[in-house]
Amino acid sequence: MAEVQELSRTAYERLQRELELMTTEGRVEIARKIETARALGDLSENGDYHAAKEEQGKMEARIRQISAVLADAVVVDERTRGGDRVTVGTVVHLRFAGDDDVERFLVGSIEERHDDLEVLSPGSPLGQALMGAAPGDRRTYEVNGRTLEVEIVSIGE
Repeated sequence: MAEVQELSRTAYERLQRELELMTTEGRVEIARKIETARALGDLSENGDYHAAKEEQGKMEARIRQISAVLADAVVVDERTRGGDRVTVGTVVHLRFAGDDDVERFLVGSIEERHDDLEVLSPGSPLGQALMGAAPGDRRTYEVNGRTLEVEIVSIGE
């Protein structure tokens, strides 16, 4: 059974556009590159042909990946998110125990990534510990047999 991925409306629509572009114009363009390279002759030592086939493979893998994400996606209404609590799609400012620096993370799917934010999966040990937390809360989580602590400094951009 596939894992449900919560996505913002923005991320969902961006993925739909990317998929549409790749399955239409992208495939046509790759086919043209392959055909042009084939016309050059011997395929065994044809760098253009091999590059186009590699590009085709990467694009088809991305098509499969996006299709799987969209098939299992649930669009989250950004207006009804937790507000003052950590939920999927929240930007959270954290201070790790023993460190004075505050770090920013986006809690959610890697497909939500934007700006310079590092994405933190809600299914990861830290992500699970943060879900539902409010600013000022301290949470512990385990990684490689070690218990670590983090403080939620603030929520929001």
